[in-house]
Amino acid sequence: MSDVFTEVESAVRSYSRSWPATFVRASGAKQWAEDGTEYIDFFSGAGALNYGHNDPAVIEPLIAYLQSGAVLHSLDMQTPAKREFLETFSELILKPRSLDYKVMFPGPTGTNTVEAALKLARKATGRQHILSFTNAFHGMTLGSLSVTGNAMKRRGAGIPLTHTSRLPYDGYLASGQSDFEWLENVLEDSGSGVDKPAAIIVETVQGEGGLRAASAEWLRTLESLCRRHEILLIVDDVQAGCGRTGSFFSFEEAGITPDIVCLSKSISGSGLPLALTLFRPELDLWEPGEHNGTFRGNNPAFVTGTAALKAYWADPTFQNFMGGTIAHLQRRLDEIIGMVDGASQRGRGLLAGVKFADPNLAQAVAAESFRNGLLVETSGSEDEVLKIMPPLTISTQDLDAGCDILAAAVREVTSSATDDQAGEHSLVDA
Repeated sequence: MSDVFTEVESAVRSYSRSWPATFVRASGAKQWAEDGTEYIDFFSGAGALNYGHNDPAVIEPLIAYLQSGAVLHSLDMQTPAKREFLETFSELILKPRSLDYKVMFPGPTGTNTVEAALKLARKATGRQHILSFTNAFHGMTLGSLSVTGNAMKRRGAGIPLTHTSRLPYDGYLASGQSDFEWLENVLEDSGSGVDKPAAIIVETVQGEGGLRAASAEWLRTLESLCRRHEILLIVDDVQAGCGRTGSFFSFEEAGITPDIVCLSKSISGSGLPLALTLFRPELDLWEPGEHNGTFRGNNPAFVTGTAALKAYWADPTFQNFMGGTIAHLQRRLDEIIGMVDGASQRGRGLLAGVKFADPNLAQAVAAESFRNGLLVETSGSEDEVLKIMPPLTISTQDLDAGCDILAAAVREVTSSATDDQAGEHSLVDA
């Protein structure tokens, strides 16, 4: 029997190689394959499904909208769906947090919002250079790749990625040296030969870079440096935002206010493509049409985004619920970490990870988990971190069931590794 996925689809596909199942149905924290196998989902569409699969509170308004004959595609034209999304986002998200941001729809994906942020920073400052961080990931188009750290992904560009430099992320320097000491010195020295950058872009939790989480103090130091030297601070909240770390924006805990914020993935509430670039009003320097795109006006995504905001962010109830889920996950991960020498916890909130001393363990545990009905991926330059990202709405029952599969996979993989080592020693002794 022919397999159209291997015969017709490009070799660039990746997730389907790790999870060779054909998924036909999804609900909440679960998916089902064609053969009837049930999978608990600790992947959440790489963070695009924070509210789980096919949440009725989000999908029912979408169905009604699709059946109404309303506008689906509108570029940046005005529609009632866009109006309601903007009003709801302003009232429920921006105003309660005293955030005075303009909202730009740059295109449908995370890399679109990063590209817009970099472009705006250069336009606003008249400077070219952008600083980012070790192990950062910001997207796959050329501008976003230029501020990404992963060597394999950068090679895919095929051309030099210029006008950017890397800084050490929080904890990268084992010596205890200040991460910003060098930058402070060269910015204050007119003879350093180092040009002042337009912006510094940062993830508060590096979703693809090994689940490293910056401390609140480190982020405040970074913001202070940017303010003193008139450098724009961009927070890429594409994966860590929309509640993933426990608050709507991942930078809230640190008490900082970025100049520009990048949002995508779960801002639509449903997995539909949508991205926002938020920025201070004085940075709204665009000429009409200077940055555009055909798929800015995704009205179905406006509808589901509005529904998600109203269902989950109208009052503190949902955030309080998440606090309990986060605490429960931390307890379960502590149990798993205790099973493996040298294992440690990474991440923050429901963007959590387990780092293994042996970088091969994370991939082996993820593969064993899939065989037993759990979708979980890896993170880091060597895939050394097991990345746990369940829906924010997951029930305690489903969370425990997924963690039980993880724990069993860790036991299986580590015991097999021990048996293999024992066998090797026996051969040597013989």
